[in-house]
Amino acid sequence: MLESYVKNRVDVKKPRKEGRTYVIDKLQGLDKENFEALAPFIDAVKIYGVLPLLLSESVLQKKIKFYQDLGVKVSTGSTISEYMVSENAFDKFVGDAARVGFNIIEIGENGIDLTFEQKKKLTDTILARNLDFQWKVGKKDPRHQISIDATIAKVEEAVKLGSDKVVLEANEGFSVGIYDEKGAVRWNAVGALTAKYPPTTFIFEAPLEHQQSALIAEFGQRVNLAEIHIDAVSSIESQRRGFPSKASFGVSYLRKDPEGGPAAKFVYFIIKSKHPIDQVELMEMSRLPRRTVQSAVEDLKSQGLIIERSSLDDARKKMYAPVQSVWL
Repeated sequence: MLESYVKNRVDVKKPRKEGRTYVIDKLQGLDKENFEALAPFIDAVKIYGVLPLLLSESVLQKKIKFYQDLGVKVSTGSTISEYMVSENAFDKFVGDAARVGFNIIEIGENGIDLTFEQKKKLTDTILARNLDFQWKVGKKDPRHQISIDATIAKVEEAVKLGSDKVVLEANEGFSVGIYDEKGAVRWNAVGALTAKYPPTTFIFEAPLEHQQSALIAEFGQRVNLAEIHIDAVSSIESQRRGFPSKASFGVSYLRKDPEGGPAAKFVYFIIKSKHPIDQVELMEMSRLPRRTVQSAVEDLKSQGLIIERSSLDDARKKMYAPVQSVWL
């Protein structure tokens, strides 16, 4: 219907490399007819927590087959993987997961700490069963969060291990990972991650609708999102195609003014007016010393007003752009 008015979708056919949507199955009520209609927009379903251990094998297989018949892959969660590692039963778990039909094993370090060699052994076990794996980075407990530097180090390990995408932990969406205590995106954290790796490296867990809207507004339809409730799939796909959502209407797009001295405010004005822009261009346009520009950039990053990314032409060069929406 009205096809010419709908924005084209990147990777419209599955398996998609970019713009993936991962929903979560918590045994909530499911309208099978509606799911069939939404299936083209869903890349994978994660069966929550240790539910695979609680369901009978026949029920689990039936559930997995339902999703796969609609072209949707099925993943375990990282909780069950960690539990099996701690029980020294990971090999058996992977074998059983392959037998019942899972496509993806998600692995994390929420409650355990693994060396790179241990991680390599786990991934080799998964690959030997012809399954895919994805590493999740971060802690669920808001009281025990890891630093950005530690997050980047773990992402680097996951990339070295060959993880197709790296999942960023969000838990319930508050005070965890890239989200603050109100559930707002901490853009300085996102900027630090995407300065090191392209945004498409990550699958951002975004359980709240305004988080989904903020990430799509910033990164466009190519952003990968997870921990999505089935009821939010149509809204996410609409936004990927260029249509606003109800979450968008409930949020102010007005930016807050930068705090700090005149240099930071001037540099912010230049970045807003001409972006993406590198540090050399900022110095030339502002006529400010390098150290002053560097200090202003760091100040704006810490306020979550700008994002630093590697240049597509030269990975050594850092480019700066304003956050598309502060979502106050």
